Amino acid sequence: MTTFTRRQFGLAAAFGLGVRPAFAQGDYPGSRPVTLVVAWAPGGSTDFVARVLAQGLSKELGGNVVVDNRPGASGTIGHASVARARPDGYTLLLGVNSTYAMARHLFPQRGYDDEKSFAGIGRVATTPIFLCTSNKLGVTDIKGFVVKAKAQDGKLSYASSGAGSSAHLATELFLRSAGIEVQNVTYKGGAPAVQALIAGEVEMAFVDAVTALPLIASRQVTAIGVSSPQRNPLAPEVPTIAESGYPGYECSSDFALLTPAGTPPAIIQQLAAAKAAALQQPEIIEKLRNGSIFPDVSRPETWPQQVVAESAKWGEVIKSRGITLE
Repeated sequence: MTTFTRRQFGLAAAFGLGVRPAFAQGDYPGSRPVTLVVAWAPGGSTDFVARVLAQGLSKELGGNVVVDNRPGASGTIGHASVARARPDGYTLLLGVNSTYAMARHLFPQRGYDDEKSFAGIGRVATTPIFLCTSNKLGVTDIKGFVVKAKAQDGKLSYASSGAGSSAHLATELFLRSAGIEVQNVTYKGGAPAVQALIAGEVEMAFVDAVTALPLIASRQVTAIGVSSPQRNPLAPEVPTIAESGYPGYECSSDFALLTPAGTPPAIIQQLAAAKAAALQQPEIIEKLRNGSIFPDVSRPETWPQQVVAESAKWGEVIKSRGITLE
């Protein structure tokens, strides 16, 4: 019979998950390690969340959860590998909305179907994105940036790590809202894109909070807006984009725990209970929130509606802005 901790029993009951044996024989996960695939290179926000979550899941499951980075093609290589994996609970995926909701509109031949190939354990966390400008530009707010962008008539540039990333589409959504054009300069990854902003090679970039906050604190860049509906508690002086003249503007990097379709319901329930318990561990909460990443204890039942709504929103942005992989 599957072994649950007392804490997991309570969370399973609270979430309506039920507690049933995962297998007819043996406990899950037992002594066999569980692989948590990250479809991005080490060092980014997705990798950070995965390693914190793996720590929490290992504790709650009483097993060993290890992170495996499989980057490439805007996350679709890692997703495809999990879609092909045996649906037994030993291969999981920490997906990010740039791949599970946005990439489908740019990579039609990615080798899997986002709805049919995965079962959602639920969203894990969300983090805002900061609109940052180069200190060399000399602007201190969004209004000043928009005025300068219009005066320069498309000559300003922004850094991105490629088509389809959360930061890239956050930028395109902002440009559409503001009615301005800024040239996209693509870099091979988030780190070189941020370095280009610091060096003044580009004038603007949207930067995930975990990367942006230390740069803001050290005044290496100027933050003029944040993408969340409310101001960020770790940088309360930075106004939201919505309050800066663009009501309704909202976006974030969202992380979700997925497993191959066909995974036994009892395993999904156990993982959901473990995820919920892990995200309530004080040390996990502290690690995530220190990077301005906020836990999201959502249920498997809500996942299908969440991914459909997110896909529809960003599909419309991609179409209206004419974004392609070229």
